Amino acid sequence: MSVAGVPTRQARTLPFVRSLARHARTPVHAFEEASAQASGELVRLNMGPFRPYLITHPDHVQHVLKTNQPNYIRAGMFWDPLAPLLGQGILSDGEGWAASRKILQPVFTARYVNSLTESMAGIVTELIDAVVAPGRPLDIAEVMSAVIHPTIVRLFLGATISDADIDRLAPAYDTGVTARSIRLLLPFVPQRFPLPGDGAFKNAIRTIDDVVYPRIHYARARGGDADLVSRLCRAREGEPGADRLIRDDMVAIHGAATETSVTALTWVWPVLDAHPAIAAKVYEEIDRVVGRGPVTMAHLAELTYLRMFVDELVRLYPPGWILPRTVVRTDEIDGVEVAAGSTVVLSPFLTHRLPEFWDRPLEFDPERFAAGGANRHRYAYFPFAAGPHVCLGPHLFLMEALLVIAGILAKYRPVLHGSGPVTPRLASTLRPATGLTMTLVPASRA
Repeated sequence: MSVAGVPTRQARTLPFVRSLARHARTPVHAFEEASAQASGELVRLNMGPFRPYLITHPDHVQHVLKTNQPNYIRAGMFWDPLAPLLGQGILSDGEGWAASRKILQPVFTARYVNSLTESMAGIVTELIDAVVAPGRPLDIAEVMSAVIHPTIVRLFLGATISDADIDRLAPAYDTGVTARSIRLLLPFVPQRFPLPGDGAFKNAIRTIDDVVYPRIHYARARGGDADLVSRLCRAREGEPGADRLIRDDMVAIHGAATETSVTALTWVWPVLDAHPAIAAKVYEEIDRVVGRGPVTMAHLAELTYLRMFVDELVRLYPPGWILPRTVVRTDEIDGVEVAAGSTVVLSPFLTHRLPEFWDRPLEFDPERFAAGGANRHRYAYFPFAAGPHVCLGPHLFLMEALLVIAGILAKYRPVLHGSGPVTPRLASTLRPATGLTMTLVPASRA
């Protein structure tokens, strides 16, 4: 067969169903096994009636996300189950995505985010003091959510939203991105056929809409551009279906900003627990730079090791671990024909662990991100996607991560409960197993 007259070959197919059966409790391990078998080669995964292409080599990632990006759209596996939640805004594709990105991009520049950092620092400090109960076991994911969600809401959705509505949004978003996870492994099941989690997913959307739409109506009546909602209302003024488009962008931005941060920062604590020498360096830097006082914007530039720690954290535990795309027109990647209508699956989680591009890829080592470190393929590291669809908020995430981690560790030291390695669970983002807990003890007594 050929594409545009160029002979092509067929991709090797891996028996993925059997691997999934072996790793029923942790399906992410089945993807790791497939990646090891592929060794950077473009392969297909036999999932019964569904056989997506697995793409891990940085050259192939670059082709899909940059070189021929318009041919690979956000549709099908992963995207269709979440479409009722995400809608047609910044996390969609085509004209809807382009219009939303034009409106939202100025809000997420490094310059604009830096202008919010001092406010963010104050909010984070206040929330840490409010939600941390020292000396008592804490659910790690719940603590991260209780800090991250109100921070993002107050910064971008307006300070007038009530604490009660924030408390409703956080679990609704959590349910929205996890309830339909089973459809990741069963993408061939039509949406009209119910699966476990569908009811909870619909209830979550109803809760989110009950909070979001009144905010849109309030912002439009008030006018101005005091927050992101007001900016969206002004930009969409007079546009058909404006309320739904504004809602979609609000949900996508809030969901992406909070879900990315909560997921990534939940991994911080088991990683510190598993690597005492690295933890000691993190603690020493925070003690030296911040002391026991609140973290401010002035401290962030000096937290160089913590920044390296965060970069390494999202190398091994990228929140958006799987990035499926649907092929528009038949294409060729490295001599392999990729048929129109097929699904290709990219995974930062897998590419970041390729031994061809990473020395000691499974070892957690922040020093690999030291200034002047090893040069690597541009697409060997893409924790926030890449190309035209690169995430708008990596700078926001980094500022928030530094503030939250340093804010907690300036006062406390974590004592993790349980034993053994913490493994990821199946979800649209790379979440640790549920029920992960720790106790925070005053730093001076650790």
